[in-house]
Amino acid sequence: MAKCIMVQGTMSGAGKSLLVAALCRIFRQDGYRVAPFKSQNMALNSFVTPDGLEMGRAQAMQAEAAGLDCDVRMNPILLKPSSDTGSQLIVNGEVRGYYRAADYFKMKKSLIPDILAAYHSLAAENDILVLEGAGSPAEINLREDDIVNMGLAELVDAPVLLVGDIDPGGVFAQLYGTLALLRPGERERVFGTVINKFRGDVTLLQPGLRQLEELTGVPVLGVVPYLHLDLDEEDSLAPGLKRQERQRPLDVAVLRLPHISNFTDFPPLEAHPQTGIRYVNQLSELGSPDLLILPGTKSTIDDLLWLRERGFEAAIRALAAAGTMILGVCGGYQMLGETLSDPDGVERQGNWAGLGLLPCHTVFTSQKTRRRCTAHVTASPFAGAEIEGYEIHMGQTERHGGEAFCRLSVGEEDGTALGTVFGTYLHGLFDTGELTLRLAAFLARRRGIPPEPWTPQRRGLYRQRQYDALADAVRNSLDMDAIVRALR
Repeated sequence: MAKCIMVQGTMSGAGKSLLVAALCRIFRQDGYRVAPFKSQNMALNSFVTPDGLEMGRAQAMQAEAAGLDCDVRMNPILLKPSSDTGSQLIVNGEVRGYYRAADYFKMKKSLIPDILAAYHSLAAENDILVLEGAGSPAEINLREDDIVNMGLAELVDAPVLLVGDIDPGGVFAQLYGTLALLRPGERERVFGTVINKFRGDVTLLQPGLRQLEELTGVPVLGVVPYLHLDLDEEDSLAPGLKRQERQRPLDVAVLRLPHISNFTDFPPLEAHPQTGIRYVNQLSELGSPDLLILPGTKSTIDDLLWLRERGFEAAIRALAAAGTMILGVCGGYQMLGETLSDPDGVERQGNWAGLGLLPCHTVFTSQKTRRRCTAHVTASPFAGAEIEGYEIHMGQTERHGGEAFCRLSVGEEDGTALGTVFGTYLHGLFDTGELTLRLAAFLARRRGIPPEPWTPQRRGLYRQRQYDALADAVRNSLDMDAIVRALR
């Protein structure tokens, strides 16, 4: 059976996911068979496994760092929030239903057999499992039913590395306060702490590090610098979703919908030297972009009503009438159609008018489509671009005009294109770089500027270099000997 180590954080966003990815990469470099594991993840960014099951995007990223394809056993429980008080529950890659928060907390301990079955199955195939907690282990109101932090650590007897985020300030209070709120047996599991996202001269931290060790009795095993890497963020609270990015000649605006999901589709678009991405959630920020993207969403109808209430609908139609290029992905594609029908109340029962910019209709059903795809773009002016992507969506969309956006390798058509408005269900459509190349060249010519020479680099090789850079930085920052001793 595999040895294990668990990374917990003082709060959400402390950097647990990237630290787990770094440790997976380091152990792989050192010759171990290693896999990530997170018993329960709450995130709107998800991914599809080779066998068509759904799991958290962060664990898929960590698997890639470990040199593995993603496996639903790495994230047996996934919660996808559909409102402030409820989520879609996915167990072992399959939709189990929709649960209000209070109802889920009453039943979640019944999922422990699923969690342990996934854990022990992975452990039988690997030398090391790197576990990730969620939020903070010091949520004392949730401790009794915990299945993802100390509750899981106790179930599998995992040593714990506690990570604090210095970037927003207060990291010493974070670490000290978290340890103070743990039960004695839980504190004994914490073999070390890490300060993450540090900018500046680390020698200035030394007096504080010594005092923290004296107060807690737990050694500080390293200070990890703030790293500027292009790796997937876990959810829509990530700092990567900024309102304004650095200026480039071509302006790409992405609507930051309340339930935005799989926004990892768009950073690859920014690999081109002429395209700059910005996220907007207020009408005053929209302006006149070269390309407007309506992204995926966990709650298509609610987010459609939100953009209507905020005045975006008229603005989007005005941009389309002026010839601005508009792209909808997954839920964004559904919004661009003429009608959305939900007869069974999958999202919100009833019939709804879409934005009316694409000749298609969507009907929501309880069956979720999940599959990986390759595709050949057929719509002008992008015809010929090859795409490698995946579908995750509720509902089916029927086109009755325009042309298909692309043809899937299985022979089916996907999406709709009409004039300068395009829609597709395919996430990951920019990962190969071929669509980006054609898109940027087309937008540049429309602006009257010459397209910059650019050779698409497939995302895979680029990401491998990012994982190596992450591993090097973390290896040089942490006491890896202490971590290996904790494994033993």
